[in-house]
Amino acid sequence: MKRILVTGGAGFIGSHLCKKLLEMGASVICLDNFYSSSILNVKHLLRDYSPQFELVRHDIAFPYYAEVDEIYNLACPASPIHYQRNPIMTMKTSILGAVNMLGLAKRTGAKILQASTSEVYGDPLVHPQIEGYYGNVNPIGIRSCYDEGKRAAESLFMDYHRQYSTKTKIARIFNTYGPGMLPNDGRVVSNFIVQALKDESITIYGDGKQTRSFCYVSDLIEGLLLLMDTWDGFLGPVNLGNPVEITMSDLAEMIIRVTYSKSTIGYYKLPSDDPTRRKPDISIAKRELHWEPTVSLRRGLEDTIEYFRERNLSVERI
Repeated sequence: MKRILVTGGAGFIGSHLCKKLLEMGASVICLDNFYSSSILNVKHLLRDYSPQFELVRHDIAFPYYAEVDEIYNLACPASPIHYQRNPIMTMKTSILGAVNMLGLAKRTGAKILQASTSEVYGDPLVHPQIEGYYGNVNPIGIRSCYDEGKRAAESLFMDYHRQYSTKTKIARIFNTYGPGMLPNDGRVVSNFIVQALKDESITIYGDGKQTRSFCYVSDLIEGLLLLMDTWDGFLGPVNLGNPVEITMSDLAEMIIRVTYSKSTIGYYKLPSDDPTRRKPDISIAKRELHWEPTVSLRRGLEDTIEYFRERNLSVERI
């Protein structure tokens, strides 16, 4: 039985990954400091998979010691409202956390996967974004704690591989959504759904023409597992996301239709350094992982909306 460490395992993506690994028969250590996650995301795993599942409150900015076969390093607040609230902590999580987890992988011989982000491309001048694009990032902007922290972590992963032959993998994750998102996490899909279910005005920053590409969480988890299982000579980085691009206005209108909401749309000033276009080129994922998303945006939104309806007692079912 593999013993697998998932940092940030009580977060949105991390909790889905922990569940999938447990279903596959692994023993899982979930490490989280609960800064932007919730124990509710993994409470059912403690009940259903004990003693196969171990939950540890820990901040990966400090060393952690365990004997493990694989490490998925997902720990870091991923929503602007969370990572900008304490930007120094965000940078420490990305950089010191990478150093500590890479050190653990080096000592144990474990394979380690870094959950990087499409934010390393910044506000891209190349579209769609390919892994060879170096990005257009403002190193002193309000988003830089996250963007540059993830870029530094990627550099550390490559250097540990080159210097110590550590078995590293890098995934660049694009916008992900699905059941398990927190209603107040500040991401666009959860924001729009919560506002639509409450018939509130849907908040769009900018003119609504900026785009994102949304990947359903089960598709992303499959991509992470496939990347971890690649041969040791394949390091990445590899884009994991859905190449179907949609404007923010079209996304808001789709959610209004699916929820039968009475919401209108309000437009506000675009925050500093917010990317205007985002779409992954997934050619490498298709070729090396034989992976591409299968869940349509409409179907994924329906499942996510149902999740929020079931858990928001103040919202009547429609």
